[in-house]
Amino acid sequence: QVQLVESGGGLVQTGGSLRLSCAASRGTFENYAVGWFRQAPGKERDFVSAVSWSGNRTYYGDSVKGRFTISRHSANTVYLQMNSLKPEDTAVYYCTAGLSMGYTIEHYKYWGQGTQVTVSS
Repeated sequence: QVQLVESGGGLVQTGGSLRLSCAASRGTFENYAVGWFRQAPGKERDFVSAVSWSGNRTYYGDSVKGRFTISRHSANTVYLQMNSLKPEDTAVYYCTAGLSMGYTIEHYKYWGQGTQVTVSS
């Protein structure tokens, strides 16, 4: 069993930056792919980014390519650097881990509780 904890969310102005962190508070995800999804009110949970267990493959959703960067800092910490933020990036961001890496939620088994990101215009 792996428990994930997100941190780093908050309120930022358009064009600003935030760095989200995902850490394993119990267990380890060193052998798992780690991803980020986000969900805005009344909308589905959408794929943002993912990194392979080795850190040498990364995926990005079309809406964040060129602005967000995912990276593995250690065996149990993953960062999501978010630059040039836009109001449409406002959502709850969820960290997730799974044995396979993909663009849909079915690839992932463990989920954090989420962290709110709000981008003001």
